[in-house]
Amino acid sequence: MSLNNTPSAERIHIGIFGRRNAGKSSIINALTGQNLSIVSDIKGTTTDPVLKSMELLPLGPVVMIDTPGLDDEGELGALRIQKARQILNKTDIAVLVVDGTAGMSREDTEIFHTIRAKSIPCIIVLNKADLVSESAMPAVLSSVTQRLAKCVPLPVMWVSTATRMNIEELKERLSSLIPVPDTRLQIVGDLLKPSDLAVLVVPIDKAAPKGRLILPQQQTIRDILEAGAVSVVTRDTELKQTLASLGKPPALVITDSQAFEQVAANVPEDIPLTSFSILFARYKGNLQSAVDGARTLDLLEDKDTILISEGCTHHRQCEDIGTVKLPNFIRKHTGKELNFEFTSGTEFPLDLQKYRLIVHCGGCTLNEREMRYRQKCAEDAKVPMTNYGIAIAHMKGILKRSISVFPRMNTPDGKDQ
Repeated sequence: MSLNNTPSAERIHIGIFGRRNAGKSSIINALTGQNLSIVSDIKGTTTDPVLKSMELLPLGPVVMIDTPGLDDEGELGALRIQKARQILNKTDIAVLVVDGTAGMSREDTEIFHTIRAKSIPCIIVLNKADLVSESAMPAVLSSVTQRLAKCVPLPVMWVSTATRMNIEELKERLSSLIPVPDTRLQIVGDLLKPSDLAVLVVPIDKAAPKGRLILPQQQTIRDILEAGAVSVVTRDTELKQTLASLGKPPALVITDSQAFEQVAANVPEDIPLTSFSILFARYKGNLQSAVDGARTLDLLEDKDTILISEGCTHHRQCEDIGTVKLPNFIRKHTGKELNFEFTSGTEFPLDLQKYRLIVHCGGCTLNEREMRYRQKCAEDAKVPMTNYGIAIAHMKGILKRSISVFPRMNTPDGKDQ
């Protein structure tokens, strides 16, 4: 896969934080060599987080995130600060930009401690070095050290976006902080042997994007190819004929969640079956908790509120899986009068106490840190969380079969696979 085509969820997310006019946007422009962010002497030029996927050598594919100033003012400013802090939930590496002519502020100190509490690798950049005399620099560093006395080692360096002082060194420092990827994590490749057949069932309906496959389907096909296996892609309406035309039984059938029931009926019991969202739950590290959360679907009562959350944003169709089909499936399964709320994209409620259950998408557009953050929020609030495919498989009575391809899994009834 070309670096330029690397999905956002697979890129290192670098968040740039700091007060207004500290030079956050200038730092991004200096690092990238492009005018990605608007630079102005007027405070508060960046009013919302700005995300840009790009290649940053020597790091590779990254997402640069410019955030609003942490000292923004007024009611609207408070909302902007909240947005900036929420970006920490998807940040793999944080850069705290401090105005070197003013020193470290209360807001800088607070956000740094929040970054440390979230175990996010961080560099403090003292910007505007060209405006500070060499004799004054030690005093500024000393003040930073005093504010952060308990933080050792202290990751701090001087830079100047005007003269490009230490910009290349900053890139190198960022490269050294990249988390080491877990090479064991695969979407499906570890379940297949070379030359195995994997059949992917992809419904083409009103919600399907014109002229392309959606991201989880693309990523799964790529993972199959890297395993040396063969992917066969078919619609749910042609699945039966496809299986009959194959020279040998497939090693695995993977279906879109909304076609689960029909696909299960057409795939012989001796052929392993699962779904894209179940595979991505495992890939994101929350398969067992999502399977456990599915049990709550049998315990819902009248007036319970269910949160259905999607990681991406898209135009809602009349038969949308998240806002239409899932609620209908759940109402039919429970026979209860339930309330449903919906979020998409970066929106995720800070307070989850009112929800009895969270049903999340597979999270293909969310990076690992943000998905884990959402899982932890649900865990802290003691709200069970499952996902689309697991919920549907449970309600259709095919969950045990759908996760039998994974060793050491427990089904919602507590029976070990």
